[in-house]
Amino acid sequence: MPSTPESPAPESRTSATRTSEPRTPEPFTAEDYRARMDRAAESAADAGLAGVLVAPGPDLVYLTGYQPTAITERLTALVLAAGRPPVLVVPTLEAPDAEKAPGAAALTLRDWTDGKDPYTVTAPLLDAEGRFGVSDNAWAMHLLGLQKQLPSTSYVSLTEALPMLRAVKDAHELERIAAAGAAADEAYGEILTVAFAGRRETEVAADLAALLLRFGHSQVDFTVVGSGPNGANPHHEAGERVIRRGDMVVLDFGGLKHGYGSDTTRTVHVGEPTAEEQRVHDLVREAQQAGFEAVQPGVACQDVDRAARKVITDAGYGEYFIHRTGHGIGVTTHEPPYMIEGEARPIVPGMCFSIEPGVYLPGRFGVRIEDIVTATEDGPGRRFNNTPREMAIVE
Repeated sequence: MPSTPESPAPESRTSATRTSEPRTPEPFTAEDYRARMDRAAESAADAGLAGVLVAPGPDLVYLTGYQPTAITERLTALVLAAGRPPVLVVPTLEAPDAEKAPGAAALTLRDWTDGKDPYTVTAPLLDAEGRFGVSDNAWAMHLLGLQKQLPSTSYVSLTEALPMLRAVKDAHELERIAAAGAAADEAYGEILTVAFAGRRETEVAADLAALLLRFGHSQVDFTVVGSGPNGANPHHEAGERVIRRGDMVVLDFGGLKHGYGSDTTRTVHVGEPTAEEQRVHDLVREAQQAGFEAVQPGVACQDVDRAARKVITDAGYGEYFIHRTGHGIGVTTHEPPYMIEGEARPIVPGMCFSIEPGVYLPGRFGVRIEDIVTATEDGPGRRFNNTPREMAIVE
């Protein structure tokens, strides 16, 4: 979803009710990153892979804490294989930054200079006939360069080969996701105090972005504001439509705080709703609760989707629920696992994901309600969003 422009946060009228800012989580240590890299290498071996190649992006941040200041055409690759020490191949000019990464002490750096072939540096680290998992955002030119050096190697997407690599969060990660969710909740509480009627969607979206930053987000990933008929588009990009009295307004927003994601949706109404609008909102709220109640260790991910979808289908609105019920969240705001029909993978304690059913009536209005949830050891799930799910009336 698109990022939105920043603007000064709206003046608070509820500051007296704000919760105190939670403490800043302790940073991850080199040992934390070493454990992640070891687990990734072992998981790759269990999946029949010779190893893992990780390009700059979310997987590299998760495994090493390293994010290049600029992602360029120069090869950077983390090489992991069971029984071998992890190696990070980096351009020489970026090596000083890589050496400062939180996980640098748990790996070996191997640098290459401009004018040299980076693939001749990387190739000796690989099994010449191996099959490797590769992070999804790796550049094609780099894979082709390695294949030219090692024509008998083959590659598969990490999302396909190791979809659960980042899915199960430890206590320190859960703390960060909880803090991000609480900050998003604060932003929602504040946005209810500002005027909606007579303002453009982009203005409300800018307010939401500013509020997320005020409450500690380092990055705003999306602020969907879908008013009236625009709410029937689940991924509507806030536009110049002026919000009117009588509009239903879908608010879906999130980003990163302490390196972990938030994502929540509430649907509000400008003035009093019609009986139908209230009925549809109540239906979606019931479906969202049914999805939440389905969260138990060992239950298939698809059963969360089925539970939420059944409520909406039984009420006659099934054709208007047009997306999956949820997605995982962590160092990115969308990642595996997915709460969707056909995903038979069992829920494991520590998995974090959204539950966000919706009903979208073309040309009229839409309703979506979303919380981030984690599975606990003994059930039920735990919500990371705790703002009221009842329809809020705004002015």
